[in-house]
Amino acid sequence: MPNFNGVWSLTTQLQYAADWPSPPAFALVAGDNGVSDTIDRLNMSTSGNSVDFGNLIAASRAMAAIGSKTRGVFAGGYTSGRDDTIQYRTFSSLGNMSDFGNLLAVNSGLAGLGNSTRGVIGGGYTGSNSNVMQYITIANTGNSTDFGNLTVARSDLGATANATRGLFTGGLTSSNSNVIDYITIGSTGDATDFGNLSSAKTANASCASDTRALIGGGDNDAIVNVIDYVTIGTTGNASDFGDLLTVLKAHASFSNTTRGFFAGGDANGQVNVIQSVAIASTGNTTDFGDLIQAREQCSGCSDSHGGLA
Repeated sequence: MPNFNGVWSLTTQLQYAADWPSPPAFALVAGDNGVSDTIDRLNMSTSGNSVDFGNLIAASRAMAAIGSKTRGVFAGGYTSGRDDTIQYRTFSSLGNMSDFGNLLAVNSGLAGLGNSTRGVIGGGYTGSNSNVMQYITIANTGNSTDFGNLTVARSDLGATANATRGLFTGGLTSSNSNVIDYITIGSTGDATDFGNLSSAKTANASCASDTRALIGGGDNDAIVNVIDYVTIGTTGNASDFGDLLTVLKAHASFSNTTRGFFAGGDANGQVNVIQSVAIASTGNTTDFGDLIQAREQCSGCSDSHGGLA
């Protein structure tokens, strides 16, 4: 490690760029079937336990979560009933969520994805399973706008993205679904069929690098520990990646540019475990640390996933 004291030329700064300390990469996890309003924040750059970040506007579960480079956003969910609230907070600043705007309708069991500028929220349950996608500009505040429709109306689905393309994975129709849809985030319009998961499953969780998406766990009439993967820039069916530490559903997922994370969830009982895996390889997850509390029907977002390239 070089001595960073003094004034350096631009050439010298570039020479030692790899040795400069990296800023922390943060993720937020919120929501709980016990209907908690607490939010965890964890530093993805170093393994360890999460810390208390602040509180949601109201205790909720089954929300959509979206992250940009600066803001974490949670939308919809179930409080004393289905909710249409969109709320946000800057990742770097501990504190409570602020009001962002409202969804097109009260909605729970929905999923969110995004890139550095736009968030897209799809599916959910509005009294029946929904095929509606809606979008927000993350740097602004305001109500969501119609984006288009999923190929199949469903709730309790997963979602993830790279900088240009978003995927919605699995979910619940009248039965469990194996459908993967894709969209181009920067445009609007209906989703297109991408391929199929290895099995039909609801309550799965998805995360991504710039090239690859992981879909972990879920419920296929029994809770599973399987992780599927797809190459985001192509289309086709998912392949086997490895396994979670245990069977898991209704959990949070998020990523940085290289690692995918799965946190909390239902492993035939609520858990607080955070697990991670290198997205570019295949294999099983390893233990990363613990959430402050065990929680399920939780959602997660980060400030540095593949979609922010």
